[in-house]
Amino acid sequence: MDTDVCCIGHITKDLIITPENRFSTNGGTAYYFAHAMRHLPREVGFNLVTSMAEKDSYAVDELRALDVDVTFFPSRQTVFFENSYGSDYNKRTQRVLAKADPFTPEQADEIKARFIHLGTLLSDDFSVDFIRKVSQKGILSVDVQGFLREVRGDRVYPVDWSDKEEVLPYVDILKLNEQEMVTVTGLKNPREVALRIASWGVKEVLLTLGSYGSLIYAGRRFYEIPAFPPSRLVDATGCGDTYATGYLYCRAMGMDYGDCGRFAAAMCTMKLEHNGPFDGSYQQVEDIIARGGKKIG
Repeated sequence: MDTDVCCIGHITKDLIITPENRFSTNGGTAYYFAHAMRHLPREVGFNLVTSMAEKDSYAVDELRALDVDVTFFPSRQTVFFENSYGSDYNKRTQRVLAKADPFTPEQADEIKARFIHLGTLLSDDFSVDFIRKVSQKGILSVDVQGFLREVRGDRVYPVDWSDKEEVLPYVDILKLNEQEMVTVTGLKNPREVALRIASWGVKEVLLTLGSYGSLIYAGRRFYEIPAFPPSRLVDATGCGDTYATGYLYCRAMGMDYGDCGRFAAAMCTMKLEHNGPFDGSYQQVEDIIARGGKKIG
């Protein structure tokens, strides 16, 4: 498959628990990424490669009915997450109630895109062999989150990425949040984190810092991206996936790094204001950017 952006990852079943609400939904990077992409102008071609149990594949049918190009691989089970949030929406507690089969190198045979994004959910979703193979097929973007999740029983615990020094030379773009950057590098200063990760071979480092905005390091230059405060905080699940969507969409459009980051951050603002995936428009995102945001620090 030849396209501009390809996202690879499992669609999940999610139970979301917040102080105000409790509801079930589909989720996972694959789901949030696909829904966000379909709301943006079709100037950027998109393909989703996903896997879940066939009994739950109505989520795939739903996306195809919305004209999303989906390549589906059946799994014995569907990933099942329970995400619990307190008053601080930058933090959550997770349980994993079921796991899907990992992606295999053979499943990457037909993948070819300008940008390929791996939406990791758990540490064994993608093997080193899979990453090595898919890195030859396009500019490789990785969300680090799943590589830092170790499941013990049904609980998720943060761990360091054991294969990072083997994997990162194959990664062009790496996204981390404020907790993940400390786990991966042992450093707390975002600029020091970005430089450390770049020294491991990553060309573009994306650090999302919650209400403090985000920081991009690319082309030996830092780009400070402001946060655009939402009118209300409803549901933070999938916010990082929305950021990755906006960033890669704009990269595929040929925009500069700063504009990519601002568009991604504004998409996150709209995502935070309601349950479920991003469902706004390109113009609404532009309007948020025009109103201005809160700078880092």
